[in-house]
Amino acid sequence: MDDLYTSLNDHLPPELAKEAIRILYGAPCQKLELCEEVLNLSQSENFDLKAFRIHAAEEQTRSRRVVRIGAIQNSIVLPTTEPVAKQREALHQRIGTLIHAAYLCGCNVVGLQEAWHMPFAFCTREKQPWCEFAEHAFDGPSAKFLCQLAQKYNMVIVSSILERDDEVHGEVIWNTAVVISNTGKVIGKSRKNHIPRVGDFNESTYYMESTIGHPVFETQFGKIAVNICYGRHHPQNWMMYGINGAEIVFNPSATVGGLSEPLWSIEARNAAIANSYFTVAINRVGTEYFPNEFTSGDGKPAHKNFGNFYGSSYVTGPDGTRTPGLSRTKDGLLVTEIDLNMCRQVKDKWGFRMTQRLDMYAKSLNEAIQSDYQGQTIKE
Repeated sequence: MDDLYTSLNDHLPPELAKEAIRILYGAPCQKLELCEEVLNLSQSENFDLKAFRIHAAEEQTRSRRVVRIGAIQNSIVLPTTEPVAKQREALHQRIGTLIHAAYLCGCNVVGLQEAWHMPFAFCTREKQPWCEFAEHAFDGPSAKFLCQLAQKYNMVIVSSILERDDEVHGEVIWNTAVVISNTGKVIGKSRKNHIPRVGDFNESTYYMESTIGHPVFETQFGKIAVNICYGRHHPQNWMMYGINGAEIVFNPSATVGGLSEPLWSIEARNAAIANSYFTVAINRVGTEYFPNEFTSGDGKPAHKNFGNFYGSSYVTGPDGTRTPGLSRTKDGLLVTEIDLNMCRQVKDKWGFRMTQRLDMYAKSLNEAIQSDYQGQTIKE
């Protein structure tokens, strides 16, 4: 199955498909017309291309704040046995093509998947050669490459990389998202707050949890935050980006079907609703094979791949409206036109921020972290 939305339309009677999609996806998204050049490019370069508009009400006292978001998912280009520099260069070329397509679609902000510049090798627990993909956040090869494109195309780019910190901080490695301004300069970075220790996701072998909190980056095209991959399983993580003023939260991810696919369509959508902002969930695609076998610590035979990364990237509005997902099997670009005014409109309608009761939860959580906490359990 390439994607659920297409399957519903292909296999259900039209009226039944319409109702099923309304229940699963919310209010219908309007399809956007794209230029012939980018349509031809998607055919020649073999990537999925979808484009939608999430509608917001027009206001009397505020002008629309229209932004086009591009979400890019991709597979690796070369086998993992190729030299590091060749693998990275091949990915740069592929991403360059997809970012050019985003420019042709009029995108203002583009987000890439987790650790887009390398294979997701953290299942192997091997340090070489995978640590050689780590690079400096501000002036490494990927930052230099994307800064040029950001300035050339007048777009903000969210780049999730394996970061090598500078010497003064011990050259340690982090899972990091770099936010690049449309001026071509790096605004700053965010890091992964929650590190998985489940199945083949042995990431704490390479890096630990972020120490820099929940930064939000004010750009020409809205206030942007980045909740990297596993952080999507933690509602408090999403909440803090909203408290800090985010209007768009990207969730660059690398996750496989056997582990998380039933959760995928729910979590970023729930976060958009609960926090009255837009979410952009991006997952890599394809199966990556590694030279040496590794085990999952579950008694099953050793293997050389994680499983299938299922793509299915999508965007959700603060009212719960979400786009259809990209392909489960192909590289892709999802273009979504939004109006940032919807964030406040939904806050006014649902009152989730007004009724949030942060004071109550702050008190309860402060009590819960104490060593002598008993819990508010009432017994017969």
